[in-house]
Amino acid sequence: MGRSGTAGMCCGAGGARMWMEETIGKKVNDERAQEAIATGATRVATACPFCYIMLDDGVKGAGKDEDEVRVADISIHLWDSLNHE
Repeated sequence: MGRSGTAGMCCGAGGARMWMEETIGKKVNDERAQEAIATGATRVATACPFCYIMLDDGVKGAGKDEDEVRVADISIHLWDSLNHE
């Protein structure tokens, strides 16, 4: 993703946007989810429960089903790779 590492972008929940009704501009989580989708990734790993909620909502809001782009905690992706694939 273009904005990663030291130039990373927050999912929005760190700034309490999880509880805000944004009425101006694009929602932070939608912007971040679209950046993740644009990479072509079929999995998005998070390490924070707030990031999970925000990114999952953004990916679903972009019309992607879980079988197209799966958002989950990194431990879930690891579990899946060891036990199900």
